[in-house]
Amino acid sequence: MTSEAVGDRGGWSRRRALGLLAGAVPAALAGCAGSDGTAGSASSSPATNAPTGPSAETGTGAGTESAAATPSPARTGPRPLYIGTYTSVEGGGTGIGVATYDARSGRITGEGTITGVGDPSYLAVHPDGRTLYAVNERPEGGVTAVRLSDRKVLGTRGSGGEAPCHLSVHPSGRWLLSANYGSGSVAVHPVEESGALGERTDLVVHRSPAPGPGQDGPHAHQIVTSPDGGHVLAVDLGNDTVYTYRLDESRGTLTEVSRARVRPGAGPRHLTFHPEGRYAYLANEVDNTVVVCAYEPDRGRLTPGPPQSTGTGSGTNYPAQLVVTPDGAHAYLANRGHDSLTRYAVEADGARLRLLGTVPVGGDFPRQIALSPDGSLLFAALQRSNAVSVFEVDADSGGLRRAAAPFASPVAVCALPL
Repeated sequence: MTSEAVGDRGGWSRRRALGLLAGAVPAALAGCAGSDGTAGSASSSPATNAPTGPSAETGTGAGTESAAATPSPARTGPRPLYIGTYTSVEGGGTGIGVATYDARSGRITGEGTITGVGDPSYLAVHPDGRTLYAVNERPEGGVTAVRLSDRKVLGTRGSGGEAPCHLSVHPSGRWLLSANYGSGSVAVHPVEESGALGERTDLVVHRSPAPGPGQDGPHAHQIVTSPDGGHVLAVDLGNDTVYTYRLDESRGTLTEVSRARVRPGAGPRHLTFHPEGRYAYLANEVDNTVVVCAYEPDRGRLTPGPPQSTGTGSGTNYPAQLVVTPDGAHAYLANRGHDSLTRYAVEADGARLRLLGTVPVGGDFPRQIALSPDGSLLFAALQRSNAVSVFEVDADSGGLRRAAAPFASPVAVCALPL
């Protein structure tokens, strides 16, 4: 199943058109820092939180919906927060931002920067919490491991393709999965005892079906394991397809078992499962819709339903990411262009999304959103505002209320609260 990555096919054209690199894409991005397996240098520098992002706002926030419930006594702080950025663009960061957040108030405090990691635009943590992983979103793509106890960069491995934009760790903790946007391929790397990455064990290129309308080829945008751990699903924006694979956990290879097609030109970007694992929700970037998908855990089969509204009206909007609360009661969608968060009630045991409305996100171009582990806070990485905003989540109504002033962070494209 292993195959070579395709060459330069203009894979970044859409990301450039959308201004995904904060409107400042250099003529040629530098290659990965270090070759496969080489360790970069790491240092901890003071984090900056100068008032370069949105102005500080009151706890209630302007234009937000619903007062949040009284914080649960179980919420304590501070908790770790890691922030992804681009390092090779004007005004970008110098590495992975390190911060903490107060689990009650949501207030973020800068703690430093992990340098020696190039263009870490998406982040994931090992199930044991000891190692952080980052993509290196560059022409010669890579994936990097960082030991969190001392912020040491453990090394970088080639992702086998261009512009990796997403990665996740298999629940077993033994395999790192990554998606190469520019090449339309997905890769597997073994995770060693130390948390470092071994040599790539598989690379699969999405050679079929044919690209959707306006697309120049496959563009893998996400790779994630199903809640039952039995299958790996890869979302490809260019091919309007979600691929299901079975991972051989002894060899680290992928075998395709199913494909799910959405309507041509939908441009699927991000898939999120309901906690019970029988349904998943797909954000379509190009046609500005969401889709509820039925999922069969035993077969790995995903069946998309009809497209649904994002509640953003007729203006230009590019959905980015969906998240579902731990109790499975509500879902939230980040909207780039409309610059809002769509709220949904999850009904019929996960089979239905009911649109509740939208809430201003408090900045420009929310590239990514994430919930705190207990679901009480929602973080939004505001790429063009160079900031991370925080909302309190009302567990009963699903309402959102601005929790604290936005935290200034250069070209914030990923916020990972632990």
